[in-house]
Amino acid sequence: MDFVTLQEAVQLYPLLIFMILAAVVAVETKDLLSSVIAVGAAGLGLSVAFLILKAPDLAITQLVVEILCLILLIRATIKRDIPSLNRGTDYARLISALIFVLIFLFFGYFALRELPPFGKPYLKVAGEYLNQGLSKTGAANLVTSVILDFRGYDTLGEATVLFT
Repeated sequence: MDFVTLQEAVQLYPLLIFMILAAVVAVETKDLLSSVIAVGAAGLGLSVAFLILKAPDLAITQLVVEILCLILLIRATIKRDIPSLNRGTDYARLISALIFVLIFLFFGYFALRELPPFGKPYLKVAGEYLNQGLSKTGAANLVTSVILDFRGYDTLGEATVLFT
């Protein structure tokens, strides 16, 4: 069983503290837009935690769902509070777009760094599927055992998370 290494723990604990603080800010603040942004910060922290724990598939899913929810919540908040919103200049919009692109590139770099080198597949779990697939599942062939028995539960779990 793999446990969290010391290096991962050193990276995770400040991130967990940040996520807890963001959640407290989201609950305690009176401004609705600040609350939505704090919830987004907590979700972004969870995406980074998944990257640290070497689960880039979960990190990408969390990031996509978090961004979509954040966009919808901010849009709804802005529609609700239009009189209190000051329109920015074109310069401010350009700066904010540039900051967004830089943040996206920063996290994209770390996500791509987790991928194995080209031509060297990362087959940590595949060996267990190949060695014990038939005996554990009782399927007629190895392909059926992997697709229907092992991956079927994973796909069902992911679909449940994405559609609920």
